[in-house]
Amino acid sequence: MRDLSTFKGCPTPQPVRLEGRFVTVEPYDKAKHLEALWEGLGGMGINPLLLYFTNYDFSGIEDFEKWLDSVQTNWGWVAHVFRDNKTGKVVGMSSYMRADPANGVVEVGAVAHGPAMSRTPISTEAHYLMARHVFDDLGYRRYEWKCHNENEPSKAAAKRYGFTFEGVFRQHMLSKGKNRDTAWFSMIDGEWPLIGAAFKAWLAPENFGADGQQVRRLEDIRADLAKGATA
Repeated sequence: MRDLSTFKGCPTPQPVRLEGRFVTVEPYDKAKHLEALWEGLGGMGINPLLLYFTNYDFSGIEDFEKWLDSVQTNWGWVAHVFRDNKTGKVVGMSSYMRADPANGVVEVGAVAHGPAMSRTPISTEAHYLMARHVFDDLGYRRYEWKCHNENEPSKAAAKRYGFTFEGVFRQHMLSKGKNRDTAWFSMIDGEWPLIGAAFKAWLAPENFGADGQQVRRLEDIRADLAKGATA
């Protein structure tokens, strides 16, 4: 726990470019990214992919465009896209949301991983880069992940990345005209050194075999680092 007696808040997250070995996180630019993002999320296949998003199904790219414009303008989302460094294609997206700079709290949300990200290191590195920016560059104290409580893949991803489950907010909001119970997760600044070190170790070239498969799981690396820290 840091000394908060002189804490004066954090900068508001801004669009930022974050480059890794597998992926580059880029600020969403409609003119540059809209069509590529739509295709990267599967075109009209986007609706099953975004099953647990609160918005109703998109009727086409124009509808998707209006939604992205709206959440940035009206809700202050700082949208980013994920670009595969190997293929150069846009393969997913995520946003910094609900920033509370005075208290050093921000959420990562609107997470959508397109088919090309499946079973690759891209998603892990993308979320490492976004978390590292929040903690190391902006000095935030708390980083949140929230999802529909029925969204088991999202909950599993949050736990794998090192977020801690904090509970379920019942009847938290409406989603597609139905009740949504929301699962809350977080990681905090005191945990980040260990979580960040585990990310770095997992992403290291030596953690991948000739077939491109991981040698050690991220969760196992993090657990071993935690044991070493308490030994």
